[in-house]
Amino acid sequence: MFTNKKIFILGMARSGYEAAKLLSGMNNIIVLNDSKPQDISHVEELRKKGVDVIIGDYPLIDESFDYVIKNPGIKDNHPLIVMAKSLSIPVINEIEMAYNLLPKNITIIGVTGSNGKTTTTSILYDIIKNSGKSVILAGNIGYPLSSFIGKIKENDILLMEISLQQLCNFDKFKTDISVLTNIYDAHLDFVGSKERYIEIKKKIFSHHTKNDYAVLNYNCNDILNNINDINSTKLFFGSNENCICSLLNDSIIYNGKKYINTSDLKLKGNHNYENIMASIIVSKILGIDDDSIIKTLKEFKSVEHRIEYVGTYDGVDVYNDSKSTNIKATQIALSSFNKPIILLLGGLDRGHSFNELASYMKNVKLVISYGETKNRIKDFCILNNIKCLVCNDLKEATNLSKKESKEGDIILLSPACASWDQFKDFEERGKCFKKYIKTK
Repeated sequence: MFTNKKIFILGMARSGYEAAKLLSGMNNIIVLNDSKPQDISHVEELRKKGVDVIIGDYPLIDESFDYVIKNPGIKDNHPLIVMAKSLSIPVINEIEMAYNLLPKNITIIGVTGSNGKTTTTSILYDIIKNSGKSVILAGNIGYPLSSFIGKIKENDILLMEISLQQLCNFDKFKTDISVLTNIYDAHLDFVGSKERYIEIKKKIFSHHTKNDYAVLNYNCNDILNNINDINSTKLFFGSNENCICSLLNDSIIYNGKKYINTSDLKLKGNHNYENIMASIIVSKILGIDDDSIIKTLKEFKSVEHRIEYVGTYDGVDVYNDSKSTNIKATQIALSSFNKPIILLLGGLDRGHSFNELASYMKNVKLVISYGETKNRIKDFCILNNIKCLVCNDLKEATNLSKKESKEGDIILLSPACASWDQFKDFEERGKCFKKYIKTK
């Protein structure tokens, strides 16, 4: 399918780089374009493999191309994508391409949702790995699927965190088990409407039959109201006792019996209990023994950049929640603490309102705003009688938070915005925050 073809790859980063490496070894003509400078060692490596790497303005394409593989972050209204579709050239992404090269007899698990994807995927990975089963971790969590082609064997488990942007350009991709953690308003600037957002998220259930499983959050009305047309066997988690896995009276119940007490878990908060319940259901579908599941759940702490404890400095607890790129994620973070909070808020301006944070700000003694949204955040704070200091960038905001904090406070980076105004991704933002905090 992807041999002896002419393929245009739009966008390099990790997925484009791995896709080009893979396809260059399959007798294809490859053109790769990215408008921004890239790792020079990666560029030189690809050029040595015969890839025509073009950094800068995208070239024109014509009918001679068999496929366009685009970076997930590129919108479908990009001029080159519009041009490709007008020429009836299939537009897919790296995951869709790599999926078609996988062995047939593997189990594929896909995890998506507005929030909780990374935590749920990470818990599941640890459970499966600790049970002794062979598992590969790929997708939005940082490892392009292309990099595992040739390494994945029959009967392996492929576990993937899948973002909205990755779902957009799926065609034949199919999971055996799909998890939808929740649906909230997010990425509406990318897709245009909440209806379209839900429609794309449901692609995680594409090509499902009754032999496939949908693991679903019963607490989320936007899920319950939009799943009548999916063909999967549906298994629910939530606070309702009729769910196969439920949270009742500080215990997680599975199939009507107490499974684990929340007091035995290092990971706290109802949002994390939902992630844990989803992980339990998937683990049971896979036939993993209870001892492996429970032992892993008791030991699991947190995921980097998601309400991550950084340390205590002069009596001030510091948390890195850089992965909070939307309002709901920051609401969850603010609900996790009962101490005075200095909140670092800001980033890429997508035009979203901050008003839905108002009822969650009771413990916030100070907001430090930065980035493109800094002045809109200041306006929100003035309207809600919250003290706000305005900075240009995260480094300045972090240093100011250290000066303004006192013993017993919490410094929380939970930006409620994407990172792309100042950083390449939320991981870079979180790593910089931790470096700034630790620098005297």
